[in-house]
Amino acid sequence: MEQQAQVAQQAGGLQETLIGLAPILFFIALIYLLIIRPQNSRRKKHQEMISNLKKGDKIITTGGLIVEVVKPEENFFSVRLNDETIVKLSKEFVAYKLDDEEVK
Repeated sequence: MEQQAQVAQQAGGLQETLIGLAPILFFIALIYLLIIRPQNSRRKKHQEMISNLKKGDKIITTGGLIVEVVKPEENFFSVRLNDETIVKLSKEFVAYKLDDEEVK
């Protein structure tokens, strides 16, 4: 009889603990769905865009410069600022690729 009472009391304590943890688990899931998951998909698309850049593509740097890719390398791009100036740009500083319609 006492064992049944102890088992019932332990089950009730476990149930209360789970009910107390439910809001915390809900907020963790909400943060994942609203913040972490979209950020991961944006980062994946950006990495894919950077890996697909080729010679002649126009890009905008995080500094706001519009440049043309001359030579893609492993960690850098050789980019043309104007007719005479070619510099190296780290892949980390590519904001996005310009489409042909956006350049005009």
